[in-house]
Amino acid sequence: MTARDEVVAAIGDALGDVLEREITGLTEDTRLFDDLRLDSSKVLELLMLVEMAVDITVDPDDLDIDRLRTVRSFADYVESRQAIGEGVS
Repeated sequence: MTARDEVVAAIGDALGDVLEREITGLTEDTRLFDDLRLDSSKVLELLMLVEMAVDITVDPDDLDIDRLRTVRSFADYVESRQAIGEGVS
C-alpha cells in the first residue's frame, strides 16, 4: 500500500465513522458533499478523525472549502500537511 493509499483509506474510514454508515465504492473522484452528503456540521468531526489517523494538524480557519470537494482534493491537502511535517513530533 502506498502512502497515498493509506491517506485515502484513512479518509474513507473517517467518513464511515462520521456518516455512521459503510462507505463503498469510494474513489478519489468521490465528491464529499454531493455524492456522500457530508454536511458542514460533520466537517470538523471528519477533520479531527483524519488528524488522529495520519498524525497531522489542521487549522479549520486555513482550510478552503475547495480542499473538501472530493476525496482527491482532501487527500492532496492531507499530503501537503504531512510534507511540511505538521503534527510530527
